[in-house]
Amino acid sequence: MISVTDLRAGTTYQEDGQLLMVVSYEHIKMGRGSANIKVRVKNLKSGSTLEKSYINGAKVNDVQVMKRDLQFLYKDDTHAFFMNPSTYDQIQIALSKIPDHAYLKEGENFQISFLDNEALTVALPSKMVFKIVDTAPGIKGNSATNVFKDATLENGTQTKVPLFINIGESIRVDTRTGAYTEKA
Repeated sequence: MISVTDLRAGTTYQEDGQLLMVVSYEHIKMGRGSANIKVRVKNLKSGSTLEKSYINGAKVNDVQVMKRDLQFLYKDDTHAFFMNPSTYDQIQIALSKIPDHAYLKEGENFQISFLDNEALTVALPSKMVFKIVDTAPGIKGNSATNVFKDATLENGTQTKVPLFINIGESIRVDTRTGAYTEKA
């Protein structure tokens, strides 16, 4: 058992037979009375997110989740394939368990959470580097303003980039929002 005051982002616990991972944590203390703990959790089986509220001092069932760094190899229509770099064992994970699978890049390492040898989540880094494969040509002299143009990345996703970015250049993208952050 773990106290709800020990819940932090990324902590996994079990409640009512459901496996939940904390996305955000908030401790609320009113003037009088006990404190309330509000957490936003993601159901690891269904993928849905919901908010839960607990009173201070409540306890939940702790789940020991093992995390491993695995190298992404490739994906097909239904699965993504990863390899353990030290043992060369390969596993496959259904793309339905990876909502941001467009950001999987061959050869990159990703942290994968396991419970009883079943893959639960694939954690993407907050920023990744991608090459621009298609965009309008850059116009000299227009780089001082905050004007953006459409660009297609090597993984097929679309994003907005500043006018001075050209085809073949690499940019850093925020994987949580898909937005351009800086030139790489």
